[in-house]
Amino acid sequence: MLRRVVRQSKFRHVFGQAVRNDQCYDDIRVSRVTWDSSFCAVNPKFVAIIIDASGGGAFLVLPLQKTGRIDKVYPTVCGHTGPVLDIDWCPHNDLVIASGSEDCTVMVWQIPENGLENPLSEPVVVLEGHSKRVGIVSWHPTARNVLLSAGCDNQIIIWNVGTGQAMINLEDMHPEVIFSVSWNRNGSLICTACKDKKVRVIDPRKKKIVTEKDKAHEGARPMRAIFLADGNIFTTGFSRMSERQLALWKSDNMDEPICVQEMDTSNGVLLPFYDPDTSVVYLCGKGDSSIRYFEITDEAPFVHYLSTFSTKEPQRGMGYMPKRGLDVNKCEIARFYKLHERKCEPIIMTVPRKSDLFQDDLYPDTAGPDPALEAEGWFAGKNGGPILISLKDGYVSTKSRDLKVVKSNALETKSATKVENTPTVQKHVPPPPSVQKIEDKLEEVLREFKSLRDRVILQDRRIARLEDQVAKVSM
Repeated sequence: MLRRVVRQSKFRHVFGQAVRNDQCYDDIRVSRVTWDSSFCAVNPKFVAIIIDASGGGAFLVLPLQKTGRIDKVYPTVCGHTGPVLDIDWCPHNDLVIASGSEDCTVMVWQIPENGLENPLSEPVVVLEGHSKRVGIVSWHPTARNVLLSAGCDNQIIIWNVGTGQAMINLEDMHPEVIFSVSWNRNGSLICTACKDKKVRVIDPRKKKIVTEKDKAHEGARPMRAIFLADGNIFTTGFSRMSERQLALWKSDNMDEPICVQEMDTSNGVLLPFYDPDTSVVYLCGKGDSSIRYFEITDEAPFVHYLSTFSTKEPQRGMGYMPKRGLDVNKCEIARFYKLHERKCEPIIMTVPRKSDLFQDDLYPDTAGPDPALEAEGWFAGKNGGPILISLKDGYVSTKSRDLKVVKSNALETKSATKVENTPTVQKHVPPPPSVQKIEDKLEEVLREFKSLRDRVILQDRRIARLEDQVAKVSM
């Protein structure tokens, strides 16, 4: 009986391709700060890139279509007084982004619908609670306005952005610097990787460590840990001999790994990017010039190497597009935004298919932009899986509502109720009442009016400058 040598997989022939030079973002001063974050965040509307800035910290927010050379005077988001270390787009509002900085603060920003026309220095809310620099910010995957931050003071704070309050503080669980934090699929648990070489699974609302693994990777260099869709944990790190490793663990029993694979002896930290719909993990090493990708299955060896995309230039950082921002007509299953020293280069991962029809097997229903529950519900103990959408007709962006912050009385405390689980749903949240619609419409009109007024002022200045030039020429 013949044994099948090649494993069957629809992702075996996935190939990566960098876009043409005119579709890159050029002349960007990518940040040189020594911190192992991705320095880039992407959503279906914008790409945000942390840049070098004198006199504080700043990042660029560019509409996806604004390719080519970026002017040196292009407006930035520049409210921090120290270098920005991490940025993360809100999964429920494509105009809202959070940033963590060396100035010990977290700031949440609302980007105008058409991008920045002037520098943005006033955040919607400033979240102050860390005593040292903030290196990690991460939005809750299914609850609106819930944001996690982790700082070099070794504590994790979970904020209600809608009220600007720190609701949960995990301060005695990590004795050293936290390298990474990842939410699980419905946001009921987090897993962390710490400098003490432990990977911990934590229930943040109960402030309890569910399980932990000492020396998940024995090397001294930074680890990364992420939750997978099935609840397992995928980690990257280093062996005692400084070889880069990846490992797969069961979250309920981390005594022994499901599998461990050694890769190479490079010293760049491996940043994992995970697609829960296809169970493909992409590993991008800082300072590497390649992206390796693996498929995770239930069959041994569980983590199957697929291929490697290589270029000549090393990467300073990497952005990863959510599934709803991909071009389904071209069988695109992932898109990366690779940061060079002076530019950002999109890289497209494609599954070769002959048919032009929608490929159901490549695009199962994916997490949409609608939150499953509000912040108050989650802090009260409720859970909700992501609300799924179909990509069959392509994702069409709907109007995002403005982020409103209502400062509430800090003395009011809400008692936590028992945890309720609601399954993943595939229907949209019912529309708000008509009053909310009228308010939203009024705000939209006011925003458009302000935008037109600003444009008129700019045109007046331009006309005045041109008149001055004409006067000088005629003299």
